[in-house]
Amino acid sequence: MAVERDKRVSTVNFIASDSALRVMAEELGLRGRNNLAGQILGGKKASRKIQQQANADIGANIASGSYPADAMVVIPCSVGSLARIANGIASHLIERAADVCLKEKRPLVLCVRETPLNKIHIRNMYRAADAGATVFPLIPAFYNRPASLDVMAREFAYRVLAHIGLPQADAYRWKG
Repeated sequence: MAVERDKRVSTVNFIASDSALRVMAEELGLRGRNNLAGQILGGKKASRKIQQQANADIGANIASGSYPADAMVVIPCSVGSLARIANGIASHLIERAADVCLKEKRPLVLCVRETPLNKIHIRNMYRAADAGATVFPLIPAFYNRPASLDVMAREFAYRVLAHIGLPQADAYRWKG
C-alpha cells in the first residue's frame, strides 16, 4: 500500500461497515475480521500508521471537526453510503466522518461502486458533489494498458491519492 511507506502520511483511520466487511471477505477471500487492514495489505502485519475504527463508534476521534484529518476517501462507496452522506444521515462513523469533512471543507472523495445507476443514485451524486464531495466512480483506466487486475487497482488508487494531494512516484504519466 502506497500510504504505508509515504512519509507525508502519519495516520490512516480505517473504517469498514459490516456490509463492506462481508463483501471484502467474499471478494478478496479474507477470513475473519481480526487484522483486516493487515489482510488487505497482503497478510502482513498492519502498519502502525493504520488505526482501525469501528463503524459503530460514533464518538471516535474522526467524528469531531477538531480532529486534524486532511481528507477522507470512501472506497468503495456503496450507493447506500452515498445516499446517507448526500442527505446528512450520520448514524454511523463513516457517514459522520464524511459529514465532518463536508462541514470543515476538507476533501471528501466518494468512489462509488454501482452500475447501472438509477435517478436516485444520480441525484445523490449531485447532492454530494453540491455539498463539496468529489464523486470518483470506480472506473479503471485502460490507457496505460494494465497487465493485470493488480496493476489496474494500483493505478486507480494512485489517481485517488493524487486527487487528495498525495501524488505517487510510480503512477502512470501520460506522455502524449
